[in-house]
Amino acid sequence: MSYIITKAESVNKALDSAVPLREPLKIHEAMRYSLLAGGKRVRPVLCIAACELVGGDESTAMPAACAVEMIHTMSLIHDDLPCMDNDDLRRGKPTNHKVFGEDVAVLAGDALLSFAFEHLALATSSDVVSPVRVVRAIGELAKAIGTEGLVAGQVVDISSEGSDRWWRK
Repeated sequence: MSYIITKAESVNKALDSAVPLREPLKIHEAMRYSLLAGGKRVRPVLCIAACELVGGDESTAMPAACAVEMIHTMSLIHDDLPCMDNDDLRRGKPTNHKVFGEDVAVLAGDALLSFAFEHLALATSSDVVSPVRVVRAIGELAKAIGTEGLVAGQVVDISSEGSDRWWRK
């Protein structure tokens, strides 16, 4: 079995464990619906591979890998909303807002975003990774999804709607 497939399966198991079905049931169903919908898991596998490249192991990197995938999933849920791209399907399945409604989809994305940071902070072993490094990782992740990263990209996407920008061709 290839490295990517093996690591992706590990990520899927970790995500399933990290976000169990619990009360309030509807929001956790919506979170899991998109989070566990499949995909190649490229981002979390790259996170694990980077950790292993510098001598770490999968279990050390897994909380960060899961956090990255939770954030990616949040961005997909929000991107599919009627106020953004208004998509009906994602990976051949109805989008989150089509299944759970726009209100729950927004909240599911928000919950995944906040839980990504919670999971990174609480699931990372302080026996292996110093709290100072965890805080730095949280800061870097926050910066990457804020106004200098993911959010900035979404604003550019919205602003260029209908234009002949090179990346939309």
